[in-house]
Amino acid sequence: MVAKIVCYALNGLEGVPVEVETDVNRGIPAYEMVGLPDTAVKESKERVRSALKNSGLLFPMNKITINFAPADIKKEGAAFDLAVAVSLLKASEQLVGADTEGVVFLGELALSGDLRPIAGLLPILISAKGHGFSKFIVPSANAREASYLGGAEIYPAATLSEVVRHLLGTQPIAPLRTQTFVPHASAKGGGADLKYVKGQPVARRALEIAVAGGHNLLLVGPPGTGKTMLARCIPTVMPDLTFEEALEITKIHSVAGTLGEEGIVTERPFRTPHHTATVVSLCGGGNRVLRPGEISLAHGGVLFLDELPEYHRSALEALRQPLEDGKITVSRAGGTAAFPARFMLCASMNPCPCGNYGSADRVCTCTPAEIRRYRRKVSGPLLDRIDLQVEVDSVAYDDLSSSVQQESSAAVKERVDLARRIQRSRFEGSAVHVNAEMGERELETFCAMSRESEEILRSAFEKMKLSARARSRIIKVARTIADLAASEEILPAHVFEAVSYRIYDQLG
Repeated sequence: MVAKIVCYALNGLEGVPVEVETDVNRGIPAYEMVGLPDTAVKESKERVRSALKNSGLLFPMNKITINFAPADIKKEGAAFDLAVAVSLLKASEQLVGADTEGVVFLGELALSGDLRPIAGLLPILISAKGHGFSKFIVPSANAREASYLGGAEIYPAATLSEVVRHLLGTQPIAPLRTQTFVPHASAKGGGADLKYVKGQPVARRALEIAVAGGHNLLLVGPPGTGKTMLARCIPTVMPDLTFEEALEITKIHSVAGTLGEEGIVTERPFRTPHHTATVVSLCGGGNRVLRPGEISLAHGGVLFLDELPEYHRSALEALRQPLEDGKITVSRAGGTAAFPARFMLCASMNPCPCGNYGSADRVCTCTPAEIRRYRRKVSGPLLDRIDLQVEVDSVAYDDLSSSVQQESSAAVKERVDLARRIQRSRFEGSAVHVNAEMGERELETFCAMSRESEEILRSAFEKMKLSARARSRIIKVARTIADLAASEEILPAHVFEAVSYRIYDQLG
């Protein structure tokens, strides 16, 4: 008898339907798997055999052939275990009368018959639902993650025995109730709040503009001036996640296996990879299974690169295309996968090797050649993609010891939320969400400037020898500054301020 059970494979963030076909025939006992299974899938033979026996079920001593269709797609991971077990039981007529039509089975089996959680469940469920499937049996350990998918019947099971009793109707499993998404106030800053940042009015202002428009930010200054503290305050002023954003971010973290106990991401990511990070760890990849890298794990949030020149040049250059396109396509010998990578880049660096160049109260001991060599570690094309480049200088002792309370993150977040609402209304119905994502069409439509503003930009373009990209980014920043001021028109003051944040262009 031939039995067919539906399971799913993952390609990047997209699920691919796989039909597990099992044929149990008379003959010399054998157990063959075909259809490009990898080692983990082939090893399911022994997991399934032990799980069936330890669950009080019979393992058929016949000639068994299992095919994973379509046969030209490589099958990877242990998520097929449950589908293989159910197809064996059905083919050996141990599930007579059980209705498995249109049901997707997902889960890894322990030798005892327990169901273990799998990575990437949510993107599989979303893809399967898009393909018309509405009934799923999943490991109970994945229940919280699966419970945020509405419009589907999802049955959580802890053991293979539970699945069998459910299919036979002797002990049905209650379907999951759909959870309501509640975003959390970000805690990634580790208790950081802008009210604890003393001084630094220019950097605080630049940070607010960067978050309001989704712009990239570079903080340049001597050691100990508060660059890292400012960066860690960014999550505290970012808008709360919407449910749609949370689902998209959760899909990435589910595939990477970094989901917490809540089963869904409730706050914007804040990723801080070490400067020894490789190209693969930043961009994604892998020898066997393609996994998202740090830039995709930062999708919808912040990627903070501390001490930017200390990163490998190749790793930094790999950021250029994702910063433009908001996605990355990872191609390896094992296949190709696309991952979203729309994040806010925040980077910090010293102005020179000793860190004191340009400081008001410290003496630089570096030679001009050493300074040039240090700054060349960060290429011009990458700097060109960073909208706001800000100097952060030392803070006076009186400012540090002052008891005067600075403006809190909550107050700044209110202005950021208002600016983001203006942008949502402006770009409603389009693929653009924030000012930083605008293309030339949106710039022409929403960023018309007066003659005076245009002349200011022209003068800056010629004197600072700006690129066409830098010009577009200055206009986007000016649009954000106008939004924070609730101004429909981009005024000359907005352009002046936007130009002032291009310090490296001014140095060049």
